[in-house]
Amino acid sequence: MQKNKSFLYSQKILITLLILIVSFSFGLLTLIKPKLSAAQSRQHHDTADSDGIQQRLEEFKETMLTILQQQAQVKGLSYVVPSRFQRATIEAAKLTSSEKVIALTFDDGPWPESTTQVLNILKKNNIKATFFVIGQNVKNYPNLLKRENAEGHVIGNHTWHHWYQFMNPQTAAYEIDHTADLINQITGVKTNLFRPPGGFMHNGVADYARNSKYAIILWSSDSVDYSRPAVPRLINNVFRKSKPGGIVLMHDGGGNRSRTVQALPEIIAKFRKEGYRFVTIPELLQMEDKDQSVIAKKK
Repeated sequence: MQKNKSFLYSQKILITLLILIVSFSFGLLTLIKPKLSAAQSRQHHDTADSDGIQQRLEEFKETMLTILQQQAQVKGLSYVVPSRFQRATIEAAKLTSSEKVIALTFDDGPWPESTTQVLNILKKNNIKATFFVIGQNVKNYPNLLKRENAEGHVIGNHTWHHWYQFMNPQTAAYEIDHTADLINQITGVKTNLFRPPGGFMHNGVADYARNSKYAIILWSSDSVDYSRPAVPRLINNVFRKSKPGGIVLMHDGGGNRSRTVQALPEIIAKFRKEGYRFVTIPELLQMEDKDQSVIAKKK
């Protein structure tokens, strides 16, 4: 985890520098523009020059993202999940401490519009979440996955197609490995977190994940947002079975998630009012591992 934190810290520095450079460039343009003569301002190439500068700035931002991606690939980052959770199925963390923590998780993205909206809300509230992504959506919207990773969120594997039917070992391997390879190619992260579509544990895909040493992450609190309930009911669904160490299931992709986006700020505010702190899945598992180690030492 320290290794991940160091890398994420370096990412933040680079992104901050990028923002400063972009801001300085636009500020410089603003200072220069009034000094242009009236004759110069009428020349058509001014607009072309401005467009060219904008294009170069966009190219520079894309280059920075590529550099971050390459650095991650060299480092071969992976999430720190204690060995006791490899091959295990987890619905919630078993914590002995009185600390109230909860993990927000989002499935079926990345997805245009709704993933961006969810990320904006999480960023505004300084919350890190866990996103279980679908491979074919990652292929279609790689920059959204880059943003999730760059902003410190955790990425989990949710198969390539989100199929429910029975899969032989070869199909299951494709669904998981092809998704994992693309996640690694785009972000440099080697995820060891897996969530089976629909929570189905007996159609072959969970067995393959378990044999590949994934931690299989289910949930303890289901928003049922995939059925698009009214916002008050969606919020009630989240809190009906919420508890310290719990894992909340929501969706940022796979359909119209406007009600999830609408409910999310209220969900965050209510959890905080009840004294909860938000953690990622690896952080949650590390907390349980620490608690269990303390208990073992006492024995």
